[in-house]
Amino acid sequence: MSDKTADLSGPGISTYEEVARALPTDYRSPLTPMETMDALFAAKSVIETGLCRELNLKMVQVPLIVSKESGVNDMLDRDGSRTPVEFPAGLGLDEPITTQVVQAATKWKRVALAQFGCGIGEGICTDMKAVRKDYFLDHDHSAYVDQWDWEQRISEADRTLAYLQDTVRHIWSVLVEAAETVTDLYPVLADGYPPIRPELEFIHAEDLLAMYPDLPRKERETRVLQEHPAVFIIGVGWPLADGYPHELRAADYDDWITATTTADGRHMHGLNGDILVWNPVTKRRHELTSMGVRVTKNSLVAQMEMAGLTDDLALPYHQAILNDEIPLSIGGGIGQSRTYMYLLRKAHIGEVSVTVWPEELTTICEERNIYVLR
Repeated sequence: MSDKTADLSGPGISTYEEVARALPTDYRSPLTPMETMDALFAAKSVIETGLCRELNLKMVQVPLIVSKESGVNDMLDRDGSRTPVEFPAGLGLDEPITTQVVQAATKWKRVALAQFGCGIGEGICTDMKAVRKDYFLDHDHSAYVDQWDWEQRISEADRTLAYLQDTVRHIWSVLVEAAETVTDLYPVLADGYPPIRPELEFIHAEDLLAMYPDLPRKERETRVLQEHPAVFIIGVGWPLADGYPHELRAADYDDWITATTTADGRHMHGLNGDILVWNPVTKRRHELTSMGVRVTKNSLVAQMEMAGLTDDLALPYHQAILNDEIPLSIGGGIGQSRTYMYLLRKAHIGEVSVTVWPEELTTICEERNIYVLR
């Protein structure tokens, strides 16, 4: 049995020897760098327009930096391993503002729903940029992150598995539309690759564990994607039958503790999940988005207690939830570069985004005809 605890967070690759084994050896990009940019921005337009149409959202501005004391920054997980970039800001202030570069806009968006006056069934979408300095830099993780961070205000009655799944279907339909758009623009993208299916499979993390009880999380995902190349895994964060969560998930945004009942009457937990696809270029699992119904004041307290983070309940963001000052919502972050990489048949995320890479990695890539943007 592989060590399951080592697979609860992080990318799953931790050495460049592993990266070298993971990258394809027979790769040729179907598009030139400029064609890639052309297709990328075509997909971006379709996705932003489609998300706003399907989920009743409006594009809004989003912060790059937030104050530390607000508690608004996304900590990404609950083991404290991914810390944000932090610096003082405010020339001339007696006490400069302690500022953090966002890691995602997960919490800010929920507050922003009230700021922008969104009613139930309305929401916002952002073109979010972030820095995650504590990632291992491999083929699909970089220190620079771009996401369509979106959030929709909902009612108490909408906090159901059915509403979550319906929202996922709308998002998937937009990604399929974008795939069709870029393939029409560059038919070579279809050469040798299966078309992206119009439907994806829903599976609860508990069921996935039952299918592969001895495998750690990423290997379970890899196995199921062999049969179903696009899946939404429900219930990420709650401890499963083996005592481990499918993956560590932050305790103060997605609701992974709420009890649910499946369509066939089984009792589960969690109102969140991830869309994963099989990448036919890298021949690996490929995560596109995490999303979920957000915590209520009751589920927030329960999850923070489980995570051992009750001191953070005193932060302004958490107090706003506890005092019913911000709306109930559902939301998520769709990785832009991850999506472009998938749609444009790329082997490396650096082919669709410009950031920094270690020389060791770029050398490995160039030996395989993979040329990252710098």
